[in-house]
Amino acid sequence: MDIRDVTADDLDAVLDGRKRAFGLLPADSIEPWRARVTPSLAQGRYLGVFDGGRLLGAARIHSYDQWWHGRPVSMGGVAGVTVAPEDRGRGVGRFLMRGVLERCAELGHVVSALYPATTPLYRGLGWEHAGSRNRVTLPAEALRTLGARDGGVKLRRMAPDDAPELRGMIERVYAATRASGPLGWEERLIRLWLQDEDDFAYMADDGFVLYRWSGGDIDVDNLVAGSEATARALWSLVGTASSIATTVTASLEPDDPVLWLLRERSDDSVEQARWMFRLVDLPSAVARRGYPAGVEVDAVVEVDDPQRPANSGVWRLSVSDGHGAAILVTAPPGAEVPRLTIGGMSALFAGVHSSALRRAGLLTGGAPEIDDLLGAAFAAKPYMIDYF
Repeated sequence: MDIRDVTADDLDAVLDGRKRAFGLLPADSIEPWRARVTPSLAQGRYLGVFDGGRLLGAARIHSYDQWWHGRPVSMGGVAGVTVAPEDRGRGVGRFLMRGVLERCAELGHVVSALYPATTPLYRGLGWEHAGSRNRVTLPAEALRTLGARDGGVKLRRMAPDDAPELRGMIERVYAATRASGPLGWEERLIRLWLQDEDDFAYMADDGFVLYRWSGGDIDVDNLVAGSEATARALWSLVGTASSIATTVTASLEPDDPVLWLLRERSDDSVEQARWMFRLVDLPSAVARRGYPAGVEVDAVVEVDDPQRPANSGVWRLSVSDGHGAAILVTAPPGAEVPRLTIGGMSALFAGVHSSALRRAGLLTGGAPEIDDLLGAAFAAKPYMIDYF
């Protein structure tokens, strides 16, 4: 087996692998799929495992910014991971994902995330469960009646040329709201969103919505709002379909404001798609992440990363004034230093509390007060509203 970049000549084989792994693509989706993936070929973002000329498996690496406590961190989003059915059980998937991890580093991504079809493969290479994409079903009529209290929010339809403005607005809102987990998309991909004639897109100064009909109901792909008035205006707009639609299904953050704006709320119908997360470059990721204001931490931890030895060692983690740093040090003689697997350190970075990691065996050693410090420094409720 060897691993190399997928080329345009390999795309038919990639499509065959996708069909065998995930089922048939609708006929009208094949050419749009080719259009989306073709730019990634020249960028080294599609890897394949080959036996001679035969494709055994493939994976694609998306280029995203992932927001962590209001700051963007370069993230490699791994998707389309396939292994031919007749070659499963031979270590193809592990060989492929080790190559993907190294390619993420070469491309400058300091973290990586993926939606797993299976946990053991990815966990064995350092990815760990971190957050979810929450799909919530809401009554359309309840949304219609929200309204904008001050009536001053102006909404307008979006077109592909609005991509730069939309990208900038999303960045401002995620920074202001200290978001953790959601993605920032390349302008090229935002343009593709806005070209879809089956989607309806509206924008305000500090928010936007992208939705479509799904059967007789409404599916909200993205809705981001930076204020109460904008949240009311966007959700009310979606709710105007209530004369036809009974429900609205939407991707929401865990503490989405709409859950507090609804007049009645007793049961939440939530479907979660879990995602896994990994640090690729530990010190760079710690330096680029945001942290809660007022939290001061100076702690020493030991991390073990067999796949990327540069992440292994004893690290001094310091957080002050919303900024963090990780510096390799020598452990003080006789000190009982907390020890983390790279999966445990990745989950800690993503906001999984140290007490949970300790009970799961991903954190050992150290003292309880260190758990409190680490938990305060990396506090987050990670989420994504996008699936890739």
